[in-house]
Amino acid sequence: MRIFPNSPFLIAEIGVNYYDIAKKENISNIEAAKLMIKEAKKVGTDAVKFQSYKAEKIASKNSPAYWDQSEEPTDSQYKLFQKFDSFGKEEYKELADYCNEIGIMFLSTPFDFDSIDYLDEFMDVYKISSSDLTNIPFIKAIAKKQKPIILSTGASTIEEVELAIKTIENEKNTQIGLMHCVLSYPTEYEDANLLMIKYLKDNFPKYDIGFSDHTRPDEKMLVLTTAYLYGANIIEKHYTLDKTLKGNDHYHAMDPNDIKIFKDNMNFIKKINGQYNKVPLKCEAESRKQARRSIVAKKDMSIGEKITEDKLTFKRPGTGIYPSELDKIIGKKMKKDIKEDDLITYDHLE
Repeated sequence: MRIFPNSPFLIAEIGVNYYDIAKKENISNIEAAKLMIKEAKKVGTDAVKFQSYKAEKIASKNSPAYWDQSEEPTDSQYKLFQKFDSFGKEEYKELADYCNEIGIMFLSTPFDFDSIDYLDEFMDVYKISSSDLTNIPFIKAIAKKQKPIILSTGASTIEEVELAIKTIENEKNTQIGLMHCVLSYPTEYEDANLLMIKYLKDNFPKYDIGFSDHTRPDEKMLVLTTAYLYGANIIEKHYTLDKTLKGNDHYHAMDPNDIKIFKDNMNFIKKINGQYNKVPLKCEAESRKQARRSIVAKKDMSIGEKITEDKLTFKRPGTGIYPSELDKIIGKKMKKDIKEDDLITYDHLE
């Protein structure tokens, strides 16, 4: 079953980037989060997404860093999560209410069982991180909520994806979106592997297929645009108001201008897509008449003269008899005189 009728459905993942925006703008974390939501809404984003976790529930104190430490110098996952885990149910409820107020969908990825439960009160769609794809008890708990689920598939085998899907389906939940994702921060362009989107579409035709992107935004947003053209109808990318900030996800995030470029690309594609059925278009009407060929007299012919192929040729305009109807006039006799280079019409024939 499909989750989103609009295509593509664009999710700006704020994650925890609002902490750094708050410092830069000298405002509170909640004000920064709302500012980011407002700016995302302005440029036509469909949803914003946060991350709900507590450091002690997501990573052991011995968990090593696996990101680009020249951009984010923190040397362990636990320490990083600890820096960005101050929000809880109350704050996310406030953000969800703000999203409802301005007309943009609120999402937050739960990373523990507590957040699954409290997010259920004010969230309509669940997102499961690639990091939890094999966390089957966790997936089962989310599936039991009987809400649509967007499942990222980064760093996974097809067997792992199938098991996760089966776990959701076993709870009689068939509202699933599968996201191609590369679990590498940032993802190099040569590692984007966008053809995997087509693979997911071919192998899971019942479900929405999307793309969760970790590449650095290219100038023309061609990575996201290509993902859409390959069949991704859900697009998710980290989002910031300042791509130059050091920190967790700013260096591979899109900003409002990137979103505008992507949305412009989508509008242009929709404009040039046109209709599916192959029929002559209104704009082709004159060309259809003038640029096609008609059957033309190769020589003067008189009344009673029998038409043979050697007396005919094919020239523009196409307002006479099409060459495709040649067999219909060979052997006919003229009932009118005709000059060389005149178009032959059925009125000329007996």
